[in-house]
Amino acid sequence: MESSGIAGEDSKMTIALIGATGQLGSELASSLGENAALLGRAQIEVTDSASVEAALSAVRPRAVINAAAYNLVDRAEDEPDLALAVNALGPRNVARYCAAHDIPLLHVSSDYVFGLAEDRNTPYAESDAPGPLSAYGTSKLAGEYFVRNLCRRHFIVRTCGLYGHNSVHGNFVETMLRLSEQQSPLKVVDDQQCTPTSTRDLARAILDLIGTEAYGLYHATNAGSTTWYRFAAEIFRLADVDVELIPITTQQFGAKARRPAYSVLDCTRLKKVRGCELPPWQQALAEYMASRP
Repeated sequence: MESSGIAGEDSKMTIALIGATGQLGSELASSLGENAALLGRAQIEVTDSASVEAALSAVRPRAVINAAAYNLVDRAEDEPDLALAVNALGPRNVARYCAAHDIPLLHVSSDYVFGLAEDRNTPYAESDAPGPLSAYGTSKLAGEYFVRNLCRRHFIVRTCGLYGHNSVHGNFVETMLRLSEQQSPLKVVDDQQCTPTSTRDLARAILDLIGTEAYGLYHATNAGSTTWYRFAAEIFRLADVDVELIPITTQQFGAKARRPAYSVLDCTRLKKVRGCELPPWQQALAEYMASRP
């Protein structure tokens, strides 16, 4: 792994972590410890360039991680301007600051930049053309373009199906367990192929990347793939919960925003840089379930 010389035991690295109170941000904050300057909504408003300049100038970081996002996928269909402001104009403001100060920026993006290729059945590589289906996906892709074009020293990390502790809006695992106590049977979509990803594993990959100079676009998920229905079945198996599950189609579920039917990501490039791939999604889920309070 090619080192950038900005991290290590002999050189303390202050990383500005934007979105520090979110699900992924909380995981990153825990991993970074005293090396992180934690910036939540109370400290920085990414849609306001003056706020970005003031907050980051006060910290004077040697690198920035942007984990802030508007991720309410269905609501974004009703408020696309807000999604665009947070997911595109926010990264633009951060990228401009990082470019002006010549510091690395790692920006977190989404598998929802894909989906237009309806007959897709092989994992997407970073070189594959994106094609979002929703306002959310479009806003995330716009954010990527701003980062790529404005900040030379950038990492963009696309991921999928995140779950972890300290989620403000909950996550799929906790939602399934909560619903199993309230209703049966449960109907879960079985025609969207994806890869649920643990924030703990993703955080490790992000910190490995930001300690290098291997800038560019990366896909980062746990290994393997599944559907939401099969993911739910594994959750209940591990939790020893007896609930009737019924597989349904995306059309039957009827969500406002369109989702990719297939959004599995090829993480070969990340594996080459790190020297190893992230664990299989089944292993990651088992570790998460074992660590639940």
